[in-house]
Amino acid sequence: MELAIGEIEGDVMVIRADGGLNQATASQISDQVGALVAGGVRHLIVDCSSLTVLSSTGIGVLLMLHTRMKKEGGDVRLCGLRGLIVQVLQLAKLDRLFQLYPDVSQAKLSFRPEPT
Repeated sequence: MELAIGEIEGDVMVIRADGGLNQATASQISDQVGALVAGGVRHLIVDCSSLTVLSSTGIGVLLMLHTRMKKEGGDVRLCGLRGLIVQVLQLAKLDRLFQLYPDVSQAKLSFRPEPT
């Protein structure tokens, strides 16, 4: 899997997950996101539109991201999920923990403050 930083806009970062999120890629994600969180990123969007494999280790990585971001006062949004990946998240009841969006644009909008 390739993990690419898509863009950073303020304290919102988009990561594009391409291929598989599994044991082979878990440490790469943890290290990269850890450095970015230390740099001030508080809102993370994981674009899963090109994700084809999500193992139990990959689910663990998503949970670690969620925990780390919450600890820093931030949040994680997932977008572009499809097929079996959505079913895996639903079976694990992670669709209750993560907010899911159809695309990056809608996930970004969810981080905007409510108008008063």
